[in-house]
Formats: sequence, structure tokens, C-alpha cells
Amino acid sequence: MRFDRTQLLEMLQESLSGPELFVVGLTVSDSAVRPKITAILDSEQGMGIEEYARVSRRLAHRIDEAYGEEASYTLEVTSPGADQPLTDSRQYTRHVGRKLQLKLADGTEKTGTLEAIEAEGIQLTEEIKEKSKTKTLPVAFIPFSTIAEARVVISFK
Repeated sequence: MRFDRTQLLEMLQESLSGPELFVVGLTVSDSAVRPKITAILDSEQGMGIEEYARVSRRLAHRIDEAYGEEASYTLEVTSPGADQPLTDSRQYTRHVGRKLQLKLADGTEKTGTLEAIEAEGIQLTEEIKEKSKTKTLPVAFIPFSTIAEARVVISFK
């Protein structure tokens, strides 16, 4: 059974319960026996397990309607892991006040505290290590268009 990713994405969008939820990723494995469909969702406020279950049931129902109940697949509806990069500008909202590690399109890297989100980018207080000290630079605006990858720095302090 071959699943159409575009059709699955449309079904997933229809399965979301409100505008606060958004799709971060959708993958379909190449397995011909029992493909795995993985939907990665997020929201600016975070999601509870009940919401994931609700979306999963709605999506499974739509898949069964479109492909028939005999279609064999595994469905996983999940959130992006803590180690996953931020891929949607809406994901930044939850992380204001946290430290980010950025890789920019020009190849440079920046680490600092996310101060604020704007329509076109973020405000970041960059931290630079000089010998044994950390120097904090003034807040700088970084456009989303220049961010190649952004990750939350996980701290266990």
C-alpha cells in the first residue's frame, strides 16, 4: 500500500482541532508491508496527551475512509523532541527566556537567550565565550530568513 503524503497532510490539517495547533512534520516510511505514518505536531502553548489522542483518532478515521479499513499502517502522532530543531516560527513563542543555539545561513553560529519574537524574526541576547569568561552582547534582531537551524539548549542546572 502506497500512501500519498500530500493527501495525508491534507487529512492531518483537517484533523487538527483548532488554529493553535500546527504541523511540524509528516513522514511516511517506505515499508511496503506496514508503513509508519508519523505526524509531528506542536502549538505555541504546548499540547496535552488528550489532544494528541484526539488528533490521532481523527486522522486514523480519515485514513481508513480514504484507503479502506484493510489498509495496514502504523500511526504515530507526537510532538517534536527536546533535541529537535525549531522548524516553524510559531515554535519560538514557548521558548522566550530560554537559551538557543543558532546556525545561520551564512555559516556562522550564535548562542544566546531568546528575548522576544517579532513577525519577521527574533530578538536574541548573544553570549560569546572569551577565554574563561562569557560576554553578553546587546539584544540583536535576527530575521527568520537567516536562521538555517535553531535548537533549544537543554540545561540541567
